[in-house]
Amino acid sequence: MTIIDKFKLDNKVAIVTGGYGYLGKYFVEALAEAGTITIIGGRNLNKCNILKEEIMQKIPGSHVDFIKMDISDSNSVKDCYCKIYTKYKKIDILINSAVYGASNNLENMTDEEWNCGIDGTLSSVFRCIREIIPYMKKNISGSIINISSMYGMVSPDLRIYKDNLSQLNPPNYGAAKSGVLQLTKYSAVSLAKYRIRVNCISPGPFPSDNVQKNKKFITQLSNKVPLGRIGQPEELKGALIFLASDASSYITGHNLVVDGGWTIW
Repeated sequence: MTIIDKFKLDNKVAIVTGGYGYLGKYFVEALAEAGTITIIGGRNLNKCNILKEEIMQKIPGSHVDFIKMDISDSNSVKDCYCKIYTKYKKIDILINSAVYGASNNLENMTDEEWNCGIDGTLSSVFRCIREIIPYMKKNISGSIINISSMYGMVSPDLRIYKDNLSQLNPPNYGAAKSGVLQLTKYSAVSLAKYRIRVNCISPGPFPSDNVQKNKKFITQLSNKVPLGRIGQPEELKGALIFLASDASSYITGHNLVVDGGWTIW
C-alpha cells in the first residue's frame, strides 16, 4: 500500500456530530472528498439538507446523509448508532464536533450556566464515545477524533478581548475543552486493546464569518499568531483525514494542534 493509498477512506462509514457548524461542515466535506459514507448527526434537518446539496454539487457521487441525534441525550445517541449500524453494518469513524453551552463571565456565571457548558462541551463527548464502543469493537477497529481547542491548552489573552468581550469564550468552555484532551488520552488507553484509536484536534483562531467583519479584532488576533494570520477552515481538513485514515495507524492519544503557532509562545 502506498502512502497515498493510506489516506483513502473509500466506503468507510463516518459520523460527524455538529456537522453543519462553521467548522463541522468542513469536516463533512473532507470526509466526503476522501470517499466515506458520511452521516451528519444533529437536530436540524433543514441545515443538513442545505449542506448535503452543497457537497453533492461540489463532489459528484459523494454519499452524505443525516440522522437525528441529540448529544445531550444518551438514548438519542444510542438510537442513532443503532440505526446507522443496522443500515451500513459497521461504523468506522466518529468525529465529535458538536457543542452547546451557556455563556457568562467568571464572576457572574451561575451553577446552571457552568454545568450547561460542561455538559455540552465535555459530557456530550463522553456520551458519544461510550455509546460507539460496542459497534467499533465488532469491527475490531475504529478512529475517534475529538475536537478540542487552543483554549483547552492555554487561557485567552484578555488584552485581545478587552474591547471585544462578546467574542471571549466563557470559563466553562476552556475548562471543558481541557477535559476533552484528558478524555481523549484516557479513552485511547482504554480502547487500544480493541484497535480503536482515539485522537484529538485543537483548532486555533478560526473566527466565524460574522466575527471576521470586525477588522480591528481580526488584526489583533492575527498579531498574536506566529504565522501572522487567522486560520481558514479548509486548513483543518488535512489533519482530520490524517487522523481518520491508516496514514496515522500507529497514532493514538495524540492532540494535533492546528493553530498557526498560537500556543507555542
